[in-house]
Amino acid sequence: MSQQTPFSTWNNRFLPTDVEGFDSLAELALDLRWSWNHATDEVWRQLDPALWELTQNPWVVLQTVSRDKLQRALANPAFCKNVDDLLQIRRQEATAPAWFQQRYPQSPLKCVAYFSMEFMLSEALPIYSGGLGNVAGDQLKAASDLGVPVVAVGLLYQQGYFRQVIDKDGAQQALYPYNDPGQLPIAPLRHPNGEWLRLEIVLPGYSVWLRAWEVQVGSVKLYLLDSNDAANFPAHRGITSQLYGGGPELRLKQ
Repeated sequence: MSQQTPFSTWNNRFLPTDVEGFDSLAELALDLRWSWNHATDEVWRQLDPALWELTQNPWVVLQTVSRDKLQRALANPAFCKNVDDLLQIRRQEATAPAWFQQRYPQSPLKCVAYFSMEFMLSEALPIYSGGLGNVAGDQLKAASDLGVPVVAVGLLYQQGYFRQVIDKDGAQQALYPYNDPGQLPIAPLRHPNGEWLRLEIVLPGYSVWLRAWEVQVGSVKLYLLDSNDAANFPAHRGITSQLYGGGPELRLKQ
């Protein structure tokens, strides 16, 4: 909806957006095509090899790297050429006719809505648990490669699914790491005037507001809804707290 570059939607004054070449890196980092096409891996490895190996999250690497190190990397002609080539390939693939357009050029099918409780795209976006998320994530990746006009909709969980730890007594401990939106490869979905897209769901006696986030998955868009909006009552802000958490009532709300 917005014509802004993805990273500008954050309005993060600590990001070195004035460094020439940062916008190109941000465009690559916020396209989850890197989750199945690893052509950009070396870019992030050069910026911060240790953090890249730990997180496999280009957006975290790009937010964490110092201005000086970023400027040194972008002053390297070989590094810049690699980034430019990767960006050119990405943009060409986004506009070139793919399998669907070539096979069905006259198809009336313009948009397929894909709803799922979870999408397994990358460990950098931990909003999945297992089989269903694996299938949904692979469907989006395949749709991107094939050019199938899919738009996906899911939920942005504040804690996602629990991480299993076995203690010294052999008992399972469930850990719920917080999904900090600022560290996830996503962007707030905004109107052209800059206003954050928020959806009001009117229920008996009250409303629930949902914030919308955009995830670029190659040529496919994934929109995530999040109830952690300041306008909501505390109980309603927790609707999207955990994947498959709580009891039947919470799951019905989700």
